[in-house]
Amino acid sequence: MIDAFAKPELRDLVRKFTRNEIVPHLDAWERAGEVPRDLHRKAAELGLLGIAFPAEVGGEGGDLLDSIVVTEEIIQSGGSSGLIAALFTHGIALPHIVASGDADLIDRYVRPTLRGERIGCLAITEPDGGSDVAGIRTTAKADGDSYTVNGTKLFITSGARADFATTAVRTEDGVRLVVAEGFTVTRRLEKMGWHCSDTAELSFVDVRVPRSHDVGGIQTLLAHFAAERLSLAVQCYATAQRCLDLTLAWVRDRHTFGRPLAGRQLVRHRLAEMARQVDVARTYVRHTALRVASGDQLVTEVAMAKNTAVAACDHVVDQAVQLHGGLGYLRDAEVERHYRDARIMGIGGGTTEIMNEIIAKQLGV
Repeated sequence: MIDAFAKPELRDLVRKFTRNEIVPHLDAWERAGEVPRDLHRKAAELGLLGIAFPAEVGGEGGDLLDSIVVTEEIIQSGGSSGLIAALFTHGIALPHIVASGDADLIDRYVRPTLRGERIGCLAITEPDGGSDVAGIRTTAKADGDSYTVNGTKLFITSGARADFATTAVRTEDGVRLVVAEGFTVTRRLEKMGWHCSDTAELSFVDVRVPRSHDVGGIQTLLAHFAAERLSLAVQCYATAQRCLDLTLAWVRDRHTFGRPLAGRQLVRHRLAEMARQVDVARTYVRHTALRVASGDQLVTEVAMAKNTAVAACDHVVDQAVQLHGGLGYLRDAEVERHYRDARIMGIGGGTTEIMNEIIAKQLGV
């Protein structure tokens, strides 16, 4: 049976990139609160930014499975989910523009972003809206050939560095997505984790947006949720696998009371449970991703995949810190960073509770 996720050449490329260009600098980027623009250009030169985008818009012609391999390998080679969020934000900012088929917008925003020259973000969430996409309050009033946009967006990944934002607004025709520039970064937000991924509050005050920058309505937005949620699920099981690997090495080397930690049954059983949960999450998420990549329109299964991976990650990162003891609580320990980073997974891309609502509807309750 062919393993659709093997891709040894791609994995080798990503592994070398991560170890050479990310790992030596990641702690400094964590403390700086962002990754440098130069990293985008380096990733673009290797074809990583455009890996899952069509060649006709400047991408590499790959697919969802290629992007999953990239995510897995970056994290398992010493990167982090925060790094993924910072470097690949265009994965949620560009698909709506690509789907619009507008050649001018693709030339203006998609191609330069995939070359690492521009940074885009997706601006949906508002201060009092949370996951309620239908309740968007940011307004876009038609004025000739333009919209005048007013409102506030919160928790916007890469918002502090973004050159443009694919933004959800309310027009007289309902919720629409427009590609906007000219917004103001009101605040850089300090977070529990994902420190190298800048997050911002954005303010739109009489921002003029050409009406030709309208790239679709709420259904366009919802259509791309599956890829975002699967990406987060992949980050979950990849993070869990990395923490398991780090913990296995630690308990073999760490000696207490005259023998290695791995020599204790309690420790071995905890490791066994960690490994079981990682494998279950990876197997289910990959299975779901294969179906989505083949064209299946899945909603419930994607919600299940995300929650399954989030639960596995939560358990494994907690056990990894516990088994590392005092070292696991220090910033010097990689598991400490993964522990902090993992907490956002059950919130971002649709909370665990929202995923359960989706699943419950499928059950008819």
